[in-house]
Amino acid sequence: MDKLITAFLIRAKRATYAGKGAETTPSRPGSHDLMYREGELLYYDTYLGGDRFAGEEALWISGRPYWSMNYAGRVTGSPFSGDFLKEALLHVPETRPFRGPESYETGDYAYRCSAEGDFSWFRGKETISSRGELIYECFFHGGLIL
Repeated sequence: MDKLITAFLIRAKRATYAGKGAETTPSRPGSHDLMYREGELLYYDTYLGGDRFAGEEALWISGRPYWSMNYAGRVTGSPFSGDFLKEALLHVPETRPFRGPESYETGDYAYRCSAEGDFSWFRGKETISSRGELIYECFFHGGLIL
């Protein structure tokens, strides 16, 4: 995968949901939509729900769909912290620009992310635990759109 595309995707993720970016006009009733653009590169993240949610991130090059990732998850316990999730997602690795790092911890919270595949075709799961108890899970999959 082109390093310029990876770098753009990481900047986009950090500028939108993970970076607490502003939402744009909803694309569907009740959706939360975030968008980031640099020239001919466009990133869009749209999701439905709250404690139980589903969504899609997508990337376009010159108006053509190039890459997409679907995700669905839920809060399973408390005390869940959306701010901790966003903090973990800010550390999205260049080698796996899907969700967050393999491992991230602060205070009582522990984030874990496992994934199979590469940018062109992948699937994975992320979790958050608080004091060893699972309080959040999210499944994701995606890849190149040809």
